[in-house]
Amino acid sequence: MMLRTSASRVLDDSDRDEVLALLDTDPVANVFVASRVRAVGLNTSRLGGQMWGFGPRGGLVSLCYAGANLVPVNATPEALHAFADRARRQGRRCSSIVGPAEAVERLWERLEPHWGPARAIRRSQPVMVTRSLPHVEPDPLVRRVRPEQFGVLLPACVAMFTEEVGISPDSGDGGALYRSRVAELIRIGRSYARIEDGRVVFKAEIGAVTPQACQVQGVWVDPELRGRGHAVSGMAAVVEQAMSYFAPLVTLYVNDYNLPARAAYRKVGFRDVDTFMSVLF
Repeated sequence: MMLRTSASRVLDDSDRDEVLALLDTDPVANVFVASRVRAVGLNTSRLGGQMWGFGPRGGLVSLCYAGANLVPVNATPEALHAFADRARRQGRRCSSIVGPAEAVERLWERLEPHWGPARAIRRSQPVMVTRSLPHVEPDPLVRRVRPEQFGVLLPACVAMFTEEVGISPDSGDGGALYRSRVAELIRIGRSYARIEDGRVVFKAEIGAVTPQACQVQGVWVDPELRGRGHAVSGMAAVVEQAMSYFAPLVTLYVNDYNLPARAAYRKVGFRDVDTFMSVLF
């Protein structure tokens, strides 16, 4: 029998300062959610989802971002009960559950009977960080992608997403939302690539930014050019740019079985600090 607990509540902009204070207690694990809140606040229409809180006003203990992803934050066992109960009653609206492995595991235990089966489960995704400039020479040909290069970059982004997630981003809405996100990252100067003769050799994006940290995502090398060091020198360039323009700490998370990527990131200067888990639908 499930233990009865206090209910969660939907937060709004009046809770913003308290939410950010809680998020800032772990700027690495919470970089994605903190970036969203800092950018748009807690209004549901702007946030693209809801922020659930556990604990009274002035005494927030845990959070859960419920948008395209379901992301627990500092979630105690009691909070996870409450968040799972709300998610179960609301019905699945997210494409994934992602976050610290133990919290996601507990959420999924409670939601699987109602939301399962998952399309894929990535139980161990090392979270890596670097606070120092790259240990290797950055690739001087990795530069910010210009808006007129959108058409060149997009196929590489679609290939990366399909390889990483297992489905095409063109499914569902025909890829409109994904194309919009790619274009937005280019527009705000957070998309980087090495492009030669209309071909993307390497690419990566800085998907989330706070004053404390920024998160690299979408790292990809053309399959025909892998094994030549492009990932190492390309990531070195991205880290250098990220520290210059965005935040003093750079983070990312990667599947544990992707040994070449993990080795490349270590060469740049990243080290493991935590473990995430993702449940994909």
